[in-house]
Amino acid sequence: MDAASFKKMFLPYHRKLYGVAFRLLENEDDARDVLQDAYLKLWDKRDALGIIDNPEAFCTTLVRNMCLDLLRSPRYVRERQQVELTESLPITAPDETDARDKVQVVQTLVARLPLQQQQVIRLRDMLGYTFQEIEQLTGLSANNIRVVLSRARKKIREDYFKQHDYEKRRD
Repeated sequence: MDAASFKKMFLPYHRKLYGVAFRLLENEDDARDVLQDAYLKLWDKRDALGIIDNPEAFCTTLVRNMCLDLLRSPRYVRERQQVELTESLPITAPDETDARDKVQVVQTLVARLPLQQQQVIRLRDMLGYTFQEIEQLTGLSANNIRVVLSRARKKIREDYFKQHDYEKRRD
């Protein structure tokens, strides 16, 4: 496969692939890096790609799997934790500070969930995706998504109230 046919086959899906990567990674730079690595993988295997019936589905699956691999990598997890700890919040009114603290607690609790639960709860509750969109991105059935979402919400609710109740008793 030459460069022109490669571009014709894979570049029309660039926006969609970037969207998939960005939704999963929640970071523009990381999404661009994954997309660049995906194109390099495709280019390296370009001679074997002529038999693909659905290049869009193939690319989407490739990018999704690369994002999941990145999210699971210990180095990436460490880097994200360091960034979250070093970010500073601007000084705000007490009401805003309290709300930000609660949001931060919930984000921490979400980060402690298993990877699949993290993805589903972020896609559904934080980014507002439909069950059909989550099905396409994760490969899970609608019933599985509902179960995973229910378990994630229950775990967050339990852990939040445990922590909140503990803080009340301390005061």
